[in-house]
Amino acid sequence: MFQIIGIVVLFAMVFGSFLMSGGNIGVILGSLPHEMMCIGGAAIASFLIANKVSTIKATGGGFGKVFGGPKWKAADYRDLLSLLFLLTKTMKSKGVIALESHIERPAESTIFQKFPKIMKDHFAIDFICDTLRMMTMNLEDPHQVEDAMEKQLEKHHHEAECPAHALQSMADALPALGIVAAVLGVIKTMGAITEPPEVLGHMIGGALVGTFLGVFLAYGMIGPMATRMKEVIDEEAAFYKIIQSVLVAHLHGNAAQISVEIGRGSVPSTAQPSFAELEETLNNVPTDAAA
Repeated sequence: MFQIIGIVVLFAMVFGSFLMSGGNIGVILGSLPHEMMCIGGAAIASFLIANKVSTIKATGGGFGKVFGGPKWKAADYRDLLSLLFLLTKTMKSKGVIALESHIERPAESTIFQKFPKIMKDHFAIDFICDTLRMMTMNLEDPHQVEDAMEKQLEKHHHEAECPAHALQSMADALPALGIVAAVLGVIKTMGAITEPPEVLGHMIGGALVGTFLGVFLAYGMIGPMATRMKEVIDEEAAFYKIIQSVLVAHLHGNAAQISVEIGRGSVPSTAQPSFAELEETLNNVPTDAAA
């Protein structure tokens, strides 16, 4: 919502001030189609040249993050803590063998099925199951497990940030591409040097629209969108960090409730449940889920 408000304010303030100062909006509107074709087309072309297919597709989906925010809400963090509570409690009370059917076929697990939104995140499910699978193979050194999980998180986060970096690279290139459009306009103007001053002035004004558009799009729209996208990706990464915190705490010998409480500390402040809220949530977790 605030991103849409920001765009409206951006256009209103920039073009409103231009009109209030006596500017002729007709010059901008007249030059906009071909200048935008040059700048926007070159920006998209350079974006396609610089990035692989997966990054291009992810960038398109990333615009949803810019306007919609992180996909994980407060209820999702409570669900994750509940899921990890059930898994660690089952491991504590029944042993690692009792978990094998759950981690080998999570889609059929009575534990995982309680949390359908988390089930849709393949990385989260694989991250949990692969780590628990290592534990069933007698890899019980908390430091080794934590190191292995950290490497997976770093790789996933690096890949997740590629769209934001690609968008920022586009923003960095736009001012220079605006200059390219302006230079082409000047070349066109020089070819008509015998025209009257009012004609030349109109042509030079049109050429400068290219410079304006490059800077305006870079610092007013694309750059801020890249910053917002990275911010959302960083916040979503906390969801997976919780998994690491809880499972490592479990390996240190803590009770399930304590392990989950440690994980609660990694929840972003805006979505973090209080101690009492988490306790109530865990008390309401169906006991038959771990059966």
